[in-house]
Amino acid sequence: MIKVVGIRFRNAGKVYYFGPGELELAKGMHVIVETARGVEMGTIMTGPKDVKDEEVVQPLKPVIRIATEADERTAAKNREKEKEAFKICMEKIAKHNLDMKLVDAEYTFDNNKLLFYFTADGRIDFRELVKDLAAVFRTRIELRQIGVRDETKVMGGIGICGRPLCCSTFLSEFAPVSIKMAKEQNLSLNPTKISGVCGRLMCCLKNEEETYEYLNSRLPNVGDYVTTDDKLRGEVSSVNVLRQTVKVLVEVDDEKELRDYKVEQLRFKPRRRKDVKLTPEELKELAALEDKGGKSKIDDAK
Repeated sequence: MIKVVGIRFRNAGKVYYFGPGELELAKGMHVIVETARGVEMGTIMTGPKDVKDEEVVQPLKPVIRIATEADERTAAKNREKEKEAFKICMEKIAKHNLDMKLVDAEYTFDNNKLLFYFTADGRIDFRELVKDLAAVFRTRIELRQIGVRDETKVMGGIGICGRPLCCSTFLSEFAPVSIKMAKEQNLSLNPTKISGVCGRLMCCLKNEEETYEYLNSRLPNVGDYVTTDDKLRGEVSSVNVLRQTVKVLVEVDDEKELRDYKVEQLRFKPRRRKDVKLTPEELKELAALEDKGGKSKIDDAK
């Protein structure tokens, strides 16, 4: 077992492990650490704890020190410099007529590197832009192309639920989201209704996937024939997944009647869920919304 502290460098960013050494550290403290990008200031998200050796990326780097008031002032000054750097970079992009959208600018704590994050439809030749920026800022320049989900995470916003976006508030890593999840939850396959601010399928589809898979596995399909506890046999007209109830069209005294039953009151042969049939055009449109997840390019390994 190894003693570690979990440190985050961005709001809702990934948590990385560092060695606490002999320092008295607690959750919420700001600390200075050395990362692959240089010296950075981060926030402790998990206090000292023991984890298994295989959970730690070796070599485990130690926390250098607890952040001082001077360090806090330096960090605040860097945030102000980033705003100016963003404006200058925008001007340089326009000057070189590059088809790219600048999303964010970020100084490392020690000002050893200046990173610019951007989105673009394809590959961009930004070599001349880097030369111009290096001449202005006289430090190492790095331009990093990110995806639309990363862009939304940085920019933030309000989702269709009326709450701040999950990715910019608490979601530290993106999970793969697929059309199958929307089908499993009986949602409309209208792209405008199941896609988020970023234009990809909503991350929250993943949150309830396991619950819906379990609940759906206990229900018959619409069109199946079932036997009720009152010895009637009928065809399933509709199902309520969350309430676990089924509307069954049964025949009583030579008349057809629609009755509600709890799933426990029915006997039926479990079947595989029926797939929704899509036209090639719909399939192409919806496939563009899928996101395979993976590592965020904003949160590179520290």
